[in-house]
Amino acid sequence: MRELIEYIASSLVDDPSQVEINQYGRGSYVTLKLRVAKEDMGRIIGKGGRVANAMRTLLRVSAAQEGKQANLDIVEPG
Repeated sequence: MRELIEYIASSLVDDPSQVEINQYGRGSYVTLKLRVAKEDMGRIIGKGGRVANAMRTLLRVSAAQEGKQANLDIVEPG
């Protein structure tokens, strides 16, 4: 699951070296926190949040195939 989101995010941004994903899990529930460079936030979120929602949908499908539940949080760069 983490690799899927990392691949998608790295493909979308201008600076793939700034893509950082932290994974937290409790039982069958997994949360991924995605952080990218400030300049790339618009590419990750997309117009009206469409790209972010598509990434979340793909993550949920991937997690369901493994018998888990997953959520993607996009974190504001600091």
